[in-house]
Amino acid sequence: MIKKVETQEERLSRARATIRDAGLMRRYKMPWRLRDPSFIPRGSVYRNPYAFHQSHIEMEKSFKIWTYKEGELPIFHGGPMNNIYSSEGQIMDEIESRNSRFFTENPHEALVFFLPVSVVSMRHYLYRTHSDYDRRIIQNVVTDYIGVLSNKYPYWNRSNGADHFFVSCHDWAPDVSASNPKLYKHFIRVLCNANSSEGFRAERDVSLPELNIPYQRLGPPLTGQPPESRSILAFFAGGNHGQVRKYLFETWLGKDEEIKVFTYLPKTLNYTELLGRSKFCLCPSGYEVASPRLVESISAGCVPVIVSDHYVLPFSDVLDWSKFSVHVPVENIPEIKEILKGIKVEDYLRMQEIVMKVQRHFIIHRPSRPYDLIDMVLHSVEITTTSGKEGEIATSSGNVIQFQEIRYDVLK
Repeated sequence: MIKKVETQEERLSRARATIRDAGLMRRYKMPWRLRDPSFIPRGSVYRNPYAFHQSHIEMEKSFKIWTYKEGELPIFHGGPMNNIYSSEGQIMDEIESRNSRFFTENPHEALVFFLPVSVVSMRHYLYRTHSDYDRRIIQNVVTDYIGVLSNKYPYWNRSNGADHFFVSCHDWAPDVSASNPKLYKHFIRVLCNANSSEGFRAERDVSLPELNIPYQRLGPPLTGQPPESRSILAFFAGGNHGQVRKYLFETWLGKDEEIKVFTYLPKTLNYTELLGRSKFCLCPSGYEVASPRLVESISAGCVPVIVSDHYVLPFSDVLDWSKFSVHVPVENIPEIKEILKGIKVEDYLRMQEIVMKVQRHFIIHRPSRPYDLIDMVLHSVEITTTSGKEGEIATSSGNVIQFQEIRYDVLK
């Protein structure tokens, strides 16, 4: 067993060196069998396309996930495949699918270990009423589960959980680790609720895009008009959830023909059509920082306007969001029109072109395909596991937080 762990660490060390060399030398080492001429990351939207491509090559070569088999449905081994928390269930299902190119039955060849717990399912099945907010129930279930696994297998204890992760899109997911911070210190949390002011750790955690997947589909449709046909300056429609949206509605609801802000749309209007006719799509935080509107905007070719102060955006280890989105601090909501009107036409056209380019990273396929949404999430997990030293990165609001060297520095 010790020899196997040492061999894996040697492999990770070589991968780190190869990724660094690719980033610094602006070239990569690609085995012929992994060459895919259909897509090679290029352009300024990638922090460092060479390092990103090399890290993805390393992922294709050896990234394997082993899932613990303990636990039963509905709490374990399954999550929602549709509606608001569907990215949780889709990724859980992909990880446990034998059709996944990352699946392994052999724990000795695994780079990471997956805890198949569903916070959405626990919230649904373990709480007596919808108003019962005692988070200790979820905390105790997951902590007890880790206790069972660490007593039965050597994998958690040998790394203190540093090569273990779980996936959740529920708002409560960050609270899972609140009862025992020491136990979860090195654990990787893949979370939609990626709020840097509420304990999201950019050096360990992974920001998961939130999706609202309709039944019998895998995400919002790729739609939208060309830039010259987009007559709406900015658009938003959604529930009055949280303080950010409350402020947005107080400021803009029904106040301006160019900033079209609605609560829920009347039946005479089509949401997808309005996204496709808009230059900019407002993506304000709700009760929590994440919103499916981010992916919906990108899918519609609409430049996202991120109205949030503490949202660590998905794939920030790879993508430079400043190239294809606009950030508006919450305090500047009254200046939204002025900010958007102040963007030069050529700058908007460049951003919109890049939005179309990055669509491939926000699409779900089953099984997952290289560079799609699931692949990108797992790439972030892989880079987190491979990473070395720490550094700094700014959130959407410019606040500086900690990050891993390979994940955010060498990849930029």
